[in-house]
Amino acid sequence: MSATEQNSQENDSSINQQVLADTNVKTESNSEESNTTHFGYKTIEKDDKISMVAGVFHSVAKQYDVMNDLMSFGIHRLWKRFTIDASGVRPGNKVLDLAGGTGDLTAKFSKLVGREGQVVLADINSSMLNVGRDKLRDKGLVQNIEYVQANAEYLPFEENTFDIVTIAFGLRNVTDKDKALRSIYSVLKPGGRLLVLEFSKPEHELLNKAYDFYSFNILPKMGELVAKDGDSYQYLAESIRMHPDQETLKAMMENAGFEQTTFKNLTGGVVALHKGYKF
Repeated sequence: MSATEQNSQENDSSINQQVLADTNVKTESNSEESNTTHFGYKTIEKDDKISMVAGVFHSVAKQYDVMNDLMSFGIHRLWKRFTIDASGVRPGNKVLDLAGGTGDLTAKFSKLVGREGQVVLADINSSMLNVGRDKLRDKGLVQNIEYVQANAEYLPFEENTFDIVTIAFGLRNVTDKDKALRSIYSVLKPGGRLLVLEFSKPEHELLNKAYDFYSFNILPKMGELVAKDGDSYQYLAESIRMHPDQETLKAMMENAGFEQTTFKNLTGGVVALHKGYKF
């Protein structure tokens, strides 16, 4: 075994591996329920999506932050800052940064909740989690952060645990979004809030056409050049188009039990921030 492989295994073992066995358990369904889902524009078996999405993020993890800056021209930092400000986070809060990837939101939350608070950075993908953990530790953020590898559909936390749950640019990759929203609702405390930051439907047709051209003509080429993986960025562009629009996602959150649900369009609706409360 090479030193690189050994270090990788040591890194993986340091992460709190709390992926529930339920991730791979097929739930009972009636005969009318479809066993297929979308992977971008492709129709696939539901059981295959987790591994296929995992392949995408294993591939892009090391270049994820660089590509985020390039793809959004740095604007993703403003979207995330808006999310932090809208969260109402306070010292002592317990926050779940779900699908937290490389930890941009976790870094901000860690400073805001202070020593008495806690932030859990959770992601289903071990490569993204490793990159996030290493980046945050390099910044000296170690005392109030926990790392958990977890599937959003089967969160391995007790009910009524978190004051705030955020999921930024991750919900569209979840196989069963309704199940994930119900799982999030369960782990929130009464009075807690969910914030979903995600690509959405541009408000104006001209912007929509320009966004489509950029997504399908520029983005994959950029991914090929920088991350050496154009196919993964083709999938990411397609996954955005398959994600529910603003009103549909709002209704999904309400169906999961969230109240006072609202959304705010950012950059003309290219991105939307949804917010809902558990009472």
